[in-house]
This record gives sequence, structure tokens and C-alpha cells, in this order.
Amino acid sequence: MSLLEILRFALRGLGANKMRSGLTTLGILIGVGAVILLVAVGNGSSEAIKKSIQRLGANSLTITTSTTGNGGFRGGFGGPATSSGPRTQARDLTMADAAALVDKVNAPSVKSASPVVNTSSVSATYAGSSSTIGQFVGTTPTYFSAANKTVERGGAFTGGDGKVAVIGSTVAEELFGRTDPLGQKMTVSGIQFTVVGVLKESGSSSSSFMNADSVVIAPIAAVRETLTGYGGLDQIVVEARNSDVVNTAQAEVTDILNQRHDITGAADFQVTNQASIQSAVSESNKTFTVLLGAVAAISLLVGGIGITNIMLVTVTERTREIGIRKAIGAPRGAILGQFIAEATVLSLLGGVLGVVAGVVGSRFTIVGVKPVIVPSSIVLALGVSVAIGLFFGSMPASRAANLRPIEALRHE
Repeated sequence: MSLLEILRFALRGLGANKMRSGLTTLGILIGVGAVILLVAVGNGSSEAIKKSIQRLGANSLTITTSTTGNGGFRGGFGGPATSSGPRTQARDLTMADAAALVDKVNAPSVKSASPVVNTSSVSATYAGSSSTIGQFVGTTPTYFSAANKTVERGGAFTGGDGKVAVIGSTVAEELFGRTDPLGQKMTVSGIQFTVVGVLKESGSSSSSFMNADSVVIAPIAAVRETLTGYGGLDQIVVEARNSDVVNTAQAEVTDILNQRHDITGAADFQVTNQASIQSAVSESNKTFTVLLGAVAAISLLVGGIGITNIMLVTVTERTREIGIRKAIGAPRGAILGQFIAEATVLSLLGGVLGVVAGVVGSRFTIVGVKPVIVPSSIVLALGVSVAIGLFFGSMPASRAANLRPIEALRHE
């Protein structure tokens, strides 16, 4: 019996029980679709987090004050450093610290160091409209490059500018609507800031924990004078000369600050490497994606068990037919091939439909995440569905092929 005839008999057998065949196919469809879609959700979540980290710049380092530091301190007035006791309070980061980090001799790998002060949830008004700004940043012009902030309209401020501001796209939309914000004055805590530029949209969604486009960037002198006061800096954003020397730049700024803060024990500051964070997050999300895929694969296994169950029922129902075919000379291979073909067709059809369902489902945003299809997951899920048909269909097929003709003919 040819392969074409075996396939024809298999399709005729499946067509005889359309409802049962359809439900079995549905089980495989759900399994394959779930694997593709959940892996896509995990991958989409990973991509979203990567983009959030990259918004700060791939070559940047962020220095913040550590509240757990207990390094040494300088005794007396300019006396020698000692370590007779723990530091009771971390030393603030200062403008002088930021200036020291761009020393070409001690920090040749550092391109710029931008002092930063910021305040959150600030209300701004303009001509009867208001907007709650997620983050109001006071810094220097080098911050735009270091933090990967691109001015789309207008321009960035310079070191000598006064109360001017560059606003994010969300602030521009909420506060000014269709009015061109350039040159307009917005009021923040009773102080007027002139808008000189609008940032390019970062692409963050409204469902994010912090909308990166709800931001205002202004000269640090103006922000300290009007909003934050003249205390320590919230952070210093350092830009390395290129991505190859980020780790070198981190070592250089750490050494400089250790000397300036007289550190002999644990440092009173932290240096965060964006590349290291991104690598750690990527590894974590890979594990998360694999876990999602494994959970979805369970439904594929359940679908395979369903194929076994249906094929066993089919063999029982068609025992007499099998006996007649074997009595008139049908070889064992033809019987075996027919039932394996039926199981494989069911799993393959369910797999193809599952791929379609998974791809279509990935076009929608799920729990705030835009799924990103992983091509290998499609190939793997489809391959596994066919393997399931072969594996779980082999036992019922073997049982049918091993039936003795006389016993099969006597079956009622």
C-alpha cells in the first residue's frame, strides 16, 4: 500500500468522527498557541526592560549616595585619614565631585560628568492647563548626551542660561496641546520657566511605572535656586568615551571619589554600570521566558495524552474493520501507518492552527506588554506537535497492527 493510500485512509477515518477529531486538534492548537504566545510575552517584557535601561545611555554610569557606607573620615581640620569608627552619615555628592571626575589625567576614559538634582510629581501650569511632571531634573548641558536624551524641536540650554527648560513629549502634549511650546512660559511652583526645546519621544507606555516622557530638564542652578535648594546632589551621571572603556571609567571615578571622600572602608557612594544591569536583567528574563514556555508546554503534553486517548477509542471502535482488512491481506505496516498517520495529521493540523493563533495573539498588547515573537519558538512548537503525534499515536497504532484477524472478526 502506497503512502498516498495510507494518507487517504487516515483522512477518511478522521472524517468519520469530525467532532472528536476537531476537539483533539483544539487541544494541540491551544498548547502550541500558548507556547508561542507566552514565550513572545516573556521576550517582549525583556525587550521593554532593555529599552528602559538603554534610555539612560549604553556608555553611562550613575553615581548615587550610599546610605550604608561606613568608610573612614578625615580627623581634625585637614588631618590624616583615620578609621577609628564607622561613618555615621554618608557624605553628599557635590558639584566639586562632578568637576573632579572629568580630570583628563586621573580619568582619561571619562567624557563628561553631569551633576543632577531632581524632584518628582511637580505641578506645572500654562494658560489654564496643568500637568503633573513625573521628574523635574536640574543638570548641565552634558546630561543630554550622557542620558541619551535627544532634543527633537528647539535646542538644549547652555551653561549660562537662566530659567529655561527642555520638556518631554508628554508634558508638551498635556500642558500646551496644539500650541507650539517653544518660547512659551510655564509656571512651576510659582516660578516661570521658558521652554527652549522638546525631547524626542522615548517610546515608554502609559502603563509603565514611570513615564520617561513626563520629564522637564533645566539648568541645575535654576532648579536648586527655585525647587530643590542647595543641598547635595541626587546623582552624577558619567559618560564614558565609548562602550569599550565603561568598566575602566567606572574604576577611575571610583578611585577619584574614594580619595575625595577619604574612603578607607565601605564607600559612601555607589557606581551603577548600566551595561552590567542590562546583562543581569537579560539573564533574569531569559529564565522567566523559559519558565513561561515550560508552563505552556504542559498544555501540549495534555494535548498529546488526548491524542492517545482518542486513538485508543478509535482502535476499539474499528477492531472489526481492522480484522477484515487483515483477513483480506492488508499488511501490518499498512495498519500501523494508517493510525500513526491519523495521529500525526491531528497534531500537525493543530500545530499549524496553533502557530496562526499565536502569531495573531502577539499582535495585541497583553498585561501592558507588547509580545515579540521568537521565530525559534514557532519551529520548536510545531516540531514538538508533530513529534507528539508520532509518539502518542504509536501505541494505539501498534495495538491495532498487532490484533489477530480471528480475534478482531469476533469482536462485537
